[in-house]
Amino acid sequence: MRRTASLVLLALAVLCTALSPLLRWYAFPRLAKIPPNQYQEMVLEAKDATLLDYGTMRPKTVPKVTIVQTLKGNVEASEKIERTAGRDVVVWDGLSYVVGPDGKMVSRIPERYIFDAHTQEPVHADGEHVDGDRVRREGIEFKWPFLTEKRDYNYFDAQARISAPIHYKGTQNFRGVEVYYFEQTIPWTKVPMPKKMPVKGITPESVAKTGTTRWYTTRRMFWIDPTTGAPVNGQEIHKEELRGGTLLGDRDKVTAFAGHVKMREDYIDYTADLVKSQRQLVLLMTSHLPWGFLGFGAGLLALALVLEARSRRRGGPGAASGERTPEPEPVNA
Repeated sequence: MRRTASLVLLALAVLCTALSPLLRWYAFPRLAKIPPNQYQEMVLEAKDATLLDYGTMRPKTVPKVTIVQTLKGNVEASEKIERTAGRDVVVWDGLSYVVGPDGKMVSRIPERYIFDAHTQEPVHADGEHVDGDRVRREGIEFKWPFLTEKRDYNYFDAQARISAPIHYKGTQNFRGVEVYYFEQTIPWTKVPMPKKMPVKGITPESVAKTGTTRWYTTRRMFWIDPTTGAPVNGQEIHKEELRGGTLLGDRDKVTAFAGHVKMREDYIDYTADLVKSQRQLVLLMTSHLPWGFLGFGAGLLALALVLEARSRRRGGPGAASGERTPEPEPVNA
């Protein structure tokens, strides 16, 4: 009976040991993915910022500029792309909406970001754009991959329509969460005018006729939870200028916007709490269950060996070798 039990335990030990790497290296990459219908909203603020007054064409200091960023999963578009892409795809319709202290629009830039639901790598398909301009992204945007590594990544800049390295700068503790800090600097670059301008009657085409161009630079900072790849905080030191042309009169350039853009405190708290809950699901598949199965399998193996040893000792040398002990012959009186 003990020998049968030890064989059963040995089989279970082998099964549990085999499940450990299968969960981590086979199941997790296939099960972990971004849902296609996800909706996110983030509010950022730049206090004591510089903003161009288009009425006077003079920059002025304002108490606050607010940027509302939304990302909405487009399920219908993702399903359409999946039929030809042959993999799980997420389509995010994003909008960056900037308002001044008076509540009036400063700029409004929509974009469509298409990416692999598992790896976050870009998927190139019809409809990929920034402010109506067709783009071809390389690298990530908005979110890092699951199990983010301590290395540089290519990050897409929507203003400049280019991808550039975003550098890993070290590990930090952010509100009780161990995060990776990344930083990217985009040097002064000529960028397109927004399609929707803040003043009625002014269009990118009318500005272009004056010879005035728009330039932009930023220092972008992200604090990333390495388990989920989700940003728990983000900031930008952002500057925009209008340069040259008759629109500026005798000036070579004017500041259109300058400010230190930071996530609003309530959104930082909400994001940090959300990431803490999501990371437990990832850790369950990548750490808790694989190591748990491995430990359980080792325990079952040890128990099987103990039962086998006891079975052999109970049967004695003959039982261990499979030989029968001969019965004593009767003694004649």
